[in-house]
Amino acid sequence: MRIGHGYDVHRLITGRKLILGGVEIEHHKGLYGHSDADVLIHAVIDAILGALALGDIGSHFPDSDLVYKGINSRILLCKTCEIMKSAGYKISNIDSTICAQKPRLRPFIPQMIENIAHDLETSISCVSVKATTEEGLGFTGNEEGMSATTVVLLENIDKQ
Repeated sequence: MRIGHGYDVHRLITGRKLILGGVEIEHHKGLYGHSDADVLIHAVIDAILGALALGDIGSHFPDSDLVYKGINSRILLCKTCEIMKSAGYKISNIDSTICAQKPRLRPFIPQMIENIAHDLETSISCVSVKATTEEGLGFTGNEEGMSATTVVLLENIDKQ
């Protein structure tokens, strides 16, 4: 078993779509970044790569590479799944939290879970996504940005 932790943050700006967990959410602002800036999926990717001791999202999908400009983060998650499987591991459990003041995310969480489970070739029962606010405090509370954290437990495929 291997454990990884991931964290990502992006600022909110006008003129961008808000994508979280591969779900487009109606909102007056979106997250700014080189890709679609999906903080949830980026935190999941970092957690998996961290568990494998293989660096972070930027070392595998650098923002200096135009190939990744505007890319759907689910594509990166699928590539991360291939890296994980090549290393001989599979998902045992994922626990993620999105920190955002607005919009309310609860209605979108089941689809986020389904997307992540699908892209990582695991059961939805292995994926947890939660959302919280920061009660109006800090950059997320002031609606300047959003963040996400993820903890992942990977299981060695060969030792089953």
